[in-house]
Amino acid sequence: MEKASYRKVALSGMVGNILEWYDFTLYGYLAVVLSKLFFPSDNETVSLLASFGAFAVGFFFRPLGSVILGYIGDKYGRKQALILSIFLMAIPTFLIGLLPTYHEIGILAPIILVFLRILQGISTGGEYTTSVSFVVEHAPSERRGFYGSINLLGAVIGIMFGSLMGAFLNAVFDKNTLEEFGWRIGFLFGIVLAFVGIYLRKKAEETPIFLAIEEENKSKNPLLKTFIHHPKELILAIIFSSLQGVAFFLLFVYMPTFYQKVLKMEPSKALFINSFAMLVLAGLIPVMAHLSDKVGRKPLILSATFLYTVASVFLFKLILTGQVLNIILGHVLFAVISSGFMAILPTFLIELFPADVRNTAFSVGYNTALGIFGGTVPMVATYLISKTQNPLSIVFYLIIVAFIVFITTLFVKETYKKSLY
Repeated sequence: MEKASYRKVALSGMVGNILEWYDFTLYGYLAVVLSKLFFPSDNETVSLLASFGAFAVGFFFRPLGSVILGYIGDKYGRKQALILSIFLMAIPTFLIGLLPTYHEIGILAPIILVFLRILQGISTGGEYTTSVSFVVEHAPSERRGFYGSINLLGAVIGIMFGSLMGAFLNAVFDKNTLEEFGWRIGFLFGIVLAFVGIYLRKKAEETPIFLAIEEENKSKNPLLKTFIHHPKELILAIIFSSLQGVAFFLLFVYMPTFYQKVLKMEPSKALFINSFAMLVLAGLIPVMAHLSDKVGRKPLILSATFLYTVASVFLFKLILTGQVLNIILGHVLFAVISSGFMAILPTFLIELFPADVRNTAFSVGYNTALGIFGGTVPMVATYLISKTQNPLSIVFYLIIVAFIVFITTLFVKETYKKSLY
């Protein structure tokens, strides 16, 4: 395969993830506004918890999406699953932008919103993992780590765009205008990215590894086959992905809300700081992934999980000083640590499974963990701070999960030279 073709494949994977994660997490960044419009309550914390509950619902349905799109990817091809996932994300997002509020149609508003979040959750359950399978199976063996990180880079860029859009809307519109119609602009804009993603994916070729699987060897039930023949690998995927869920959604999705509610920061400033930290993360992802192709996956995963365990309290205390420069420094250092784990994880998980069940097994393991440990983070964090009255309480959640992954990594075999066939 020529370099230009590799770039085309990588771009098709990246653009889809930019769209998916822009759409999916924009809701999280506008949660404070949406809580008032769709979940009105006399108690502001209850209203915000309800809004984050709708955010979490999308994650609870990710495992269902991973089974559906994982099956399609293993049975009919990675490309077909990827095209379907874009439609499942783009249409609900556009409809959210048009949805009447609670004050206009009453209880129907939050019900429809939750239903649309469910469709988004099904989409994300297959998008990221299938696109990683798609790109890594196209990649040269000595650069799998680098190409596997491209999709994560797309996801980070998408979330960063979501963060910037949230910051832009908060900066341009006053509070009343934002609540009246300004919030809708961010959701409606996603349709532009959808057209680009669909075009690129229809032009892409199926992976040679999938095409090499003989028809009679394609599993009729890849999920059942995973449970029977690869339970250890599936458990490992869930353990490692749990840290991805906690770290990513605590540090890069919940933090703007934390800055607003705990540190009393202006919404636009909170989102710009978060966007800057994500920009650092995005810049380091390909660097760390390239390094993993040289030295292996384990050394970087061990380093990152160790640093999460020993440095998180110090970095959170730095953020809690409330001084802008300290907040930026703490958040950026979290981004540096995160890059050493997050850039490596997708390719590492792909390398755990054989080709005939890879898409399903990777999707189910990853999305089960994110459904439990990722989507619930904003809700858990809001609850913990409310009950303990200690903002530092949320960091121990991250430390415990990171320590479990660190210990697990010590007993896992290196994968970076393993064949994907």
